[in-house]
Amino acid sequence: MTAIPYRITLIVALLLPTLSLADNPVRDYPAQKIAAHTYVIHGPLGQPSVTNQGFMNNPGFIVTDDSVVVIDPGASLEAGRMVLRQIAKVTKLPVSYVFDTHVHGDHWLGNQAITEAYPNAQLLAHPDMIKLAQQGEAEVWVNRVNQLTNNYTASTKAVIPTIPVVDDQTLTIGGVHFHIYAPANAHSKTDIMVEVVEDATLFTGDNVLNNYIARMDDGTFAGSIAACDRAIALHDKHYVPGHGQTGNVAVVKRYRDYLATLLAAVKEQVALGKADFEMKDTVAAKLKKFRNLPGFTEQLGKQISLAVLEVEAQN
Repeated sequence: MTAIPYRITLIVALLLPTLSLADNPVRDYPAQKIAAHTYVIHGPLGQPSVTNQGFMNNPGFIVTDDSVVVIDPGASLEAGRMVLRQIAKVTKLPVSYVFDTHVHGDHWLGNQAITEAYPNAQLLAHPDMIKLAQQGEAEVWVNRVNQLTNNYTASTKAVIPTIPVVDDQTLTIGGVHFHIYAPANAHSKTDIMVEVVEDATLFTGDNVLNNYIARMDDGTFAGSIAACDRAIALHDKHYVPGHGQTGNVAVVKRYRDYLATLLAAVKEQVALGKADFEMKDTVAAKLKKFRNLPGFTEQLGKQISLAVLEVEAQN
C-alpha cells in the first residue's frame, strides 16, 4: 500500500472538524411545554462554539388558535431549522410571527430558516434593533458566530426584522395576547420582553439570565436592574431567561441581586478613589455567592470596568 504523505494527512485532519459539522444539522433539543400555549427549547450555556454548533439560547414558540408565534429562533440557519423541527412535533400550524428580543445575533439569525419555510411570516423587534442591524450590526454577528463555530454557520444570512414594536404595545394573534415591554438602556439598549398574557409567561431576552453571567458590553447596569424590577412587578408565573432554565420570579430576583451587588460595590470603590484593577478583589468578594456560575471568571473584570464607566458618567 502506498503511504499517504504526512502533509496531506495533516491538512485532511485539520479540515475534518469543519467538514463534519457543516454536513450535519444542529442536533435536536426537545421543546418543553411550560404553559397551555407556550413551549421553550432550552439551549446549553456558553458562547457559540464548535461543540454547541452555535446554538446556546432559549427559543420559544406559542401555539395559538390559527398559527405559531416564535420568539428568538437562534443563532443560525441550522438553529432555526432545528426550532422548526421541534414545532412540527407539536403542531402543523404555520409560523405567522417572530419576535426578536434584541440585536445580539445569537438570538435572531435563525430568522432565515423561518422565512425560508414561511415567507409570509412577520418579523418584529425594537425599532433600534432594526436600525442597528441595518447599519451593520447584523453582519458583525453573522461573522462572529461563524468564526466561533469554525465556519459551521457559513450558510447563515441575516434576515433583519422589518416591523417595529414599542413599549406597552399589545398584539392579539390567534386569540393569544402578546404584551411588549421595552426597558430603556437595559442589556443591549435594543431590548424587548414579550409577555404571553394568557399563560402568565414572560420572555425576558438577555435582560435576565439564569445561572449564567454574560456580556454587558452594550447595555447598562442601572437599566438592566430597572428591567428586572419591571419583570418582577408583573407577577408572572413563568419567566424564560435569554439563557438558562425557565423558572419563577426567583430567577429574576437572583439575577437582579447579581447586577445590583456588583454596581453597589463598584460605586463604593469609585467613591474611595479606586481604579477598576484595584477594586477587583473587593468586588469579587461581595459577589462570592455567584463565583461558581458559568461566565463569572471570564466576565467579571470587564463588567467591573464597564460599571466604573457607568458610575463615573453619572457623577
